[in-house]
Amino acid sequence: MPAHNTEIADALDQIADLLELEEANPFRVRAYRNAARAVRGLGTEVAALLARGDELPRIRGVGEDLAGKIKELARTTHLPLLDELRHQVPAVALELLRLPNLGPKRVKLLVDQLDIHSIEQLHRALLDGRVRDLPGFGAGIEKKLLQAIEERSHGPARFKLAAVEGFVGPLLDYLGKGPGVGKVTVAGSYRRCQETVGDIDILATAAKGPPVTKWFTQYEEVARVSAAGDTRATVVLRSGLQVDLRIVPEESYGAALHYFTGSKAHNIAVRRMGQERGLKVNEYGVFRGRRRIAGATEEEVYRTVGLPFIPPELRENRGEIEAAAAHQLPELVELADLRGDLHAHSTATDGHNTIAEMAAAAREGGLDYIAITEHSRRLTMAHGLDPERLRRQIAEIDRFNATKPGITVLRGIEVDILEDGKLDLPDGVLGELDLVVAAVHSRFNLSREQQTERILRAMERPHFTILAHPTGRLIGEREPYDVDMPRLIEAARQRGCFLELNAHPDRLDLSEVHCRMAKEAGVLLSVASDAHRTTDFSYLRFGIGQARRGWLGPQDVLNTRPLRELRALLKRTTA
Repeated sequence: MPAHNTEIADALDQIADLLELEEANPFRVRAYRNAARAVRGLGTEVAALLARGDELPRIRGVGEDLAGKIKELARTTHLPLLDELRHQVPAVALELLRLPNLGPKRVKLLVDQLDIHSIEQLHRALLDGRVRDLPGFGAGIEKKLLQAIEERSHGPARFKLAAVEGFVGPLLDYLGKGPGVGKVTVAGSYRRCQETVGDIDILATAAKGPPVTKWFTQYEEVARVSAAGDTRATVVLRSGLQVDLRIVPEESYGAALHYFTGSKAHNIAVRRMGQERGLKVNEYGVFRGRRRIAGATEEEVYRTVGLPFIPPELRENRGEIEAAAAHQLPELVELADLRGDLHAHSTATDGHNTIAEMAAAAREGGLDYIAITEHSRRLTMAHGLDPERLRRQIAEIDRFNATKPGITVLRGIEVDILEDGKLDLPDGVLGELDLVVAAVHSRFNLSREQQTERILRAMERPHFTILAHPTGRLIGEREPYDVDMPRLIEAARQRGCFLELNAHPDRLDLSEVHCRMAKEAGVLLSVASDAHRTTDFSYLRFGIGQARRGWLGPQDVLNTRPLRELRALLKRTTA
């Protein structure tokens, strides 16, 4: 059975963790980690590439042996090396590695120093205060681990949107070939582009339900069938993702899609509007008495309660009902509106492709410009640039643009914001750039006042352009640092600089709430991929989903501007 990219990457990451637990060669560990990141970032499933006879894309640092292991995982979901490593480490290590803030080094400390052999033993050690005294732990990590263990005992896991995408596409293709199936659509939180998804809701139209539910439950990735009836079925895939299928007739399709897409609060508000008009709105249609008056399309459902169509991303009952009633819904930004990407890396630091390769991929993706924004010198692990190396890259970019490659590469940097608010590079070299993207990469544990003042001081620097991934969060892995976002937004408005909506699916930073706050303040956002390889430009679609959840229109996004207009806006912040 072929594996999805997410499963391949998870296996490679686990190999890296287990090798690190065994104190293997750091270069070998890093190779597996790099391979995992690369596979997650591929725009196409590896199994699909191999099935049609294509070669595995070139991945920096991945030699022939490791590439062979990736292919083996893609074809079989199994790797003897992983089995061997699992047998060599304590069984609890695999469980501990799944907890946040526990990498291999900390897991080894827990096992060796505290003789931890179960999650329950870890819980007791945390409650007794024994964990916080270990090197590299402390009260903050103790609190997070206690919270994570508590959350494990309540409710199902949630999956990142990008991870779910790899499972949804093949499943929809499979269902579309089912007996008598017409339309097949994903609803629920996935369709609303929420950052994480608990389960998948799928709707299919068919005249007869039983053959379709039988077809669904026979899907090769189904690990367990929880329920199967004439018009509905629930399964759990081998990934642990639950999928609920509902089969409806064509005349109920729009009503069902509306019902299974909106949040509970949104649906209640729509039903209440129907009741005020003497109507009953449910998943089968809109009824006046026993007569169905609408339901074939979502537009019909909204029209019967006096509303225009409301885009799925807005259906959270956060003012969209009132805005629709007043004909004031925003025209939401679309992926096709983006003209460029203002945050990308190359092989000069921790990227995997050259400037020319990144530019070619962006051009093929329909972009007119990209900014190459390497890390600055403070990030030594990423081989950050010092002033001399940055100036060499500026010259390289100028030479590349002189070849008229059909896309413009802007000269940039992702410069570290130091703890005192200074930038990691001097103003002299920053002034030679087209834009300066500034980011916090350290000291996430400062107090709200300290973290806010740190960033505000950085924003006052003469060449500050964009605040990158403004809260520093990694979804499900690292909480956002404590910062006063309204103050940062107001400072950006006064200063005339910009905030980033980092589209990497591990970040999606800013949240939709902060996106909307920025919009209302008139602060433009840069929807940026933070690309480290050519395939990462595909992350922009996740950023657009988040932007739409934040009510952003094309006019609210910095990089929807043509290059001439963009340069004028950038010049305001770098002069």
